[in-house]
Amino acid sequence: MLRITGRVRKAVEREGADYYVRLILLSFAVTVAVTRLYLKLTGYPQLGNGTLHIAHMLWGGLLLFISAILMAVYANRWVYRLGSILAGAGVGLFIDEVGKFITKTNDYFYPPAAPIVYTLFLLVVLLYLEIRRRPKRDARSELYRVFDTLQEVLDRDLDAREHAALDTRLRYIVAQAENPDLTRLAKELLHFVKSKEVLVIPHEPNWMDGVAENWSTFEKRWLTQTRLKAVLAGGLGVVGIWAMLDLVLLFPPISNSLPFQTPLASLISAGRLTGITSLHWFLGETVLKAACGLTMLVGAWLLVVGRDKLGIRISYLGLLVSITIVNLMEFYFDQFSTILPAAIQFGLLLILLQYRRRSDSGRQAIVR
Repeated sequence: MLRITGRVRKAVEREGADYYVRLILLSFAVTVAVTRLYLKLTGYPQLGNGTLHIAHMLWGGLLLFISAILMAVYANRWVYRLGSILAGAGVGLFIDEVGKFITKTNDYFYPPAAPIVYTLFLLVVLLYLEIRRRPKRDARSELYRVFDTLQEVLDRDLDAREHAALDTRLRYIVAQAENPDLTRLAKELLHFVKSKEVLVIPHEPNWMDGVAENWSTFEKRWLTQTRLKAVLAGGLGVVGIWAMLDLVLLFPPISNSLPFQTPLASLISAGRLTGITSLHWFLGETVLKAACGLTMLVGAWLLVVGRDKLGIRISYLGLLVSITIVNLMEFYFDQFSTILPAAIQFGLLLILLQYRRRSDSGRQAIVR
């Protein structure tokens, strides 16, 4: 009798899982941004005729199906890279039309649609950050990753770095001695990996390795800790002032003297503020955004005067609240025009984390 199910085992994180999720994340973000930009520039064209309308959600579903088939059928590593890119693009095309399928009127511009897309993006970011953490090591999990890397032996594409990683992992499994069977298997594999029959080729950097190496060289040469602080403080200052601008423009003496519409006037004319409740939400979002902007300005000032530790904490708080809460509210009112500011904030957050990492490393070096 054919067994449909087997023993359920604890899930093991795949070798390079963070890389695959990063590909999904980037593909997803780029697909949504490019799709919205293309539709806006072309006047939101429709593919079909008087009866049919082939929504791009269908193309997203097709890419997801192709991705699933590829990764279910083939075991090569490059298939997982391709499948991750197709999956990210498929989800992007699918979720972009969420407004049509949560409203009776098929409203593509339904205000909550953009926050839903952004929320999904944040959830994938959180998943990526969780996966990036070093996984717990045990003999069984490490052996899974060993077998994954051994694919390179079959393709005669095992380079020196992968060979060293195999050697390290197998030695770890042997040293653990958790399971005699796994220990024996690891010893046999270690003997095989160290044998002359295993072809080890020189590591040939791909284009991504080249980009990473060029960036590392540029960072070491030009982005010293002082310059990185200047970029961070300047960026926080500009973003902070920009975040406080909407609150300033609410005051009539200022808004009435401007030759252009304020954000509040633009939302009213576009019909986005439909009642007192939406007005209250907009005012709340404006005040919270300004508070985050003030927090970033304070953080930038603390960095300038040399109080780095406190400045990093305050700046991190301002960016985190802005990215996770304020942007959600902004996407509701401004739809996808918030993509660029959100991308700038994410960039500043990465710079902040890099600056903090360098500062911590410097302090540890002094202690030693």
